[in-house]
Amino acid sequence: MNRVRDSKQPEQHEGTGRPASAHAAFAQVTRGYYTPLVALFTATLIISNICATKGVQLLSGYSLNIGPVQLLPINTDAAFFLFPLAYVIGDVLSEVYGFRATRRAVYYGFGALLLTVASFAIAIQLPAAEFYANQEAFRTVIGTTPQLVVAGLAGYFVGQLLNSATLVVIKERTREKYLWARLIGSTVVGEFADTLIFCSIAATAIGIDSWQQFVNYLIFGFVWKTLVEVVVMPVTYAVIALLKKHEPSYAPTDLGALRS
Repeated sequence: MNRVRDSKQPEQHEGTGRPASAHAAFAQVTRGYYTPLVALFTATLIISNICATKGVQLLSGYSLNIGPVQLLPINTDAAFFLFPLAYVIGDVLSEVYGFRATRRAVYYGFGALLLTVASFAIAIQLPAAEFYANQEAFRTVIGTTPQLVVAGLAGYFVGQLLNSATLVVIKERTREKYLWARLIGSTVVGEFADTLIFCSIAATAIGIDSWQQFVNYLIFGFVWKTLVEVVVMPVTYAVIALLKKHEPSYAPTDLGALRS
């Protein structure tokens, strides 16, 4: 026998068992700064990996060698001005949200990079329209070689995880004091691993064809990224203090200790 539904019993959402409301149902978006930071972090990684396919030579009119090391001209890639921002954001994420949350952001970025590479490969292989005369230019600009893809993914993945892990380990010992030590220490470890891995794999793909140029590429990349961290440290301090103050889930802390 079919049971008659009690007219006073509220309807339920199909498959959830939850009471249905008079309006359309939507999930709540979690408030906070984590999501926009991860979005900026991911965008920085994608843009940097595209820019890195171009080799750049700075101060090409000068020549300076110290032993086997070539200091001038400076050989690098076109992502040198943007990529350090990824490590600044990684430091902010690690300091405020911890290693697990930062590791999740790294995974998101890794997935986004894979999607970018796959999308570029498909777009290149699609047949060009008769009116489209830029197929070869399109292929040249976004057609990343497997060598650069491996270099970018490996360097980013290892470097960012080491950067986050180092910062968190130092914070376990220093708590809220000596933020500058955490920022610089984690950057030195993460950036060195990232730069060494990327340069070792990608050097020949961007035109580095000698040991002297490779050392120049490695030193400039590492020193530049570390200096950027130091230069923007006042901004990093301010952003971290703001997030710690406004994130409800962050444990109460003496923000004055951040000046230590």
